[in-house]
Amino acid sequence: MNAQSTVSLPLLAGEQWWGGAGQFGYKMPFNEKSDFKFNLLGDSSQNQSVSLLLSNKGRWIWCDAPFSYAFKNNSLTLHSDSAEIQSGVAGKNLATAYAYASQHYFPASGNWPDPLLITAPQYNLWIELQYNPNQKDVLQYATDVLKQGLPAGVLMIDDNWSNYYGEFDFNRKRFPDARQAIAKLHEQGFKVMLWISPFISPDSEVFRELQEKKLMLLDNDGNAKKDWNTTQKPLLIEWWNGYSACLDLTNPKTQKWLTEKLQFLQKEYGVDGFKFDAGDAYFYNSTKLVSFRKATPNEHSEEWAKIGLSFPLNEYRAMWKMGGQPLVQRLADKSHSWKDLQMLVPNTIAQQLLGYTFTCPDMIGGGSFGSFLPGAKINQKLIVRSAQVHALMPMMQFSVAPWRILDTEHLNATKEVVALRQKMMPELMAILKDGAVTGEPVLRPLEYNYPNQGFENIKDEFMLGTNILVAPVVTEEDERTIVLPKGNWFYQNKKWQGGKTYVIKVALNELPVFIKK
Repeated sequence: MNAQSTVSLPLLAGEQWWGGAGQFGYKMPFNEKSDFKFNLLGDSSQNQSVSLLLSNKGRWIWCDAPFSYAFKNNSLTLHSDSAEIQSGVAGKNLATAYAYASQHYFPASGNWPDPLLITAPQYNLWIELQYNPNQKDVLQYATDVLKQGLPAGVLMIDDNWSNYYGEFDFNRKRFPDARQAIAKLHEQGFKVMLWISPFISPDSEVFRELQEKKLMLLDNDGNAKKDWNTTQKPLLIEWWNGYSACLDLTNPKTQKWLTEKLQFLQKEYGVDGFKFDAGDAYFYNSTKLVSFRKATPNEHSEEWAKIGLSFPLNEYRAMWKMGGQPLVQRLADKSHSWKDLQMLVPNTIAQQLLGYTFTCPDMIGGGSFGSFLPGAKINQKLIVRSAQVHALMPMMQFSVAPWRILDTEHLNATKEVVALRQKMMPELMAILKDGAVTGEPVLRPLEYNYPNQGFENIKDEFMLGTNILVAPVVTEEDERTIVLPKGNWFYQNKKWQGGKTYVIKVALNELPVFIKK
């Protein structure tokens, strides 16, 4: 093993690499033909990232701090300004390289998030209610879930449930009796998650409180000589909802303040957990930023992540490091398109190979609300195929109400795949339990289980554990190619010989799942 701040590696013959920023999983694996570069410092990819790269030849690269990495001209070049880059060889394949990195740099905690996130579909109200979450419509959505014969699960109340950002209490006009509403949802079998962010609306009551206590990030007006002790002005950060101040979570007093606010919501209203949105490293890129403890943009993102460790019912979209921990990782919002649907499998594989066991592939049909505004064209088949991609991943999440947009045929096909997930829940839970203890990926590329057999570029199939191969349809066509590794596989009560490629017709209500025996 060696360590240095700049590394240049010639690629080996046939070498393939995974890692870095999970958002680019659809571009992986990187190889001698790749022309790709990215800088993880102040990561703007809107998803999970780690200074980790893994090779199918057993090579691994790790850095405690962000690095830039570039694949070009049959070589890999890396640089970090703040820490040494470590590299080495562990075995001869992707699985052995991952095992070494996991054990040494992000060992599994053995802990779990709330199991309801897995054992039932999640229901995110973002697409249906957008910026108008309210008690009446939340309760109606839950009632409709049960009326449709779908199982109760985690219900996520999204952005704008409070009066302003930083006020961790319900807007009484929208939620006249939040305690009673949540009690009703609990009676129906749901758990309730609230959307939150680290941002604080300027010139609000909470803003003034936090300014006095110096619990927000500060602005040095470009004077690099000013430190935390001499700076008073809060820093305003531009994000997708405007300009806001931001909690300084490098300060233990801020961590305590936020944790107590969230605990208040749990005690006062019965809230079960929180969707921790924003927290992306790029929000902390300003050269004017001053914090209680000097930190890189990525370390600010990491501090936001650590808050979730106190709340087993959690979800994150952006993350720096924290592999092996019981933190739920969702893919960034995707559009309602076949192109974006095809990203779900490779991007989820990338998440898993970065050490994130508990992953969720965005929202069924796409989480970009612009795809569902009035007048938008809905592709019913795409909704069904999206649900099938989700079905045997660690988690599946609805948002747009399928009973509102689907006809009977497509709705029934969607319900059938939920039933398939419930039927296979014992196998899924067993694989997740193993992953939580060992740190091994739950969802894997074929290359992980069957190294150096020519499967490295298959991006529309995945292994669930050791013996389950899932091959969802991710195109408009009802026909797809299936590549089966060697062995005996079973699907539709039929034995399939491995080591072959098949072209099969897939009905609307079918998800090809091959079991190796």
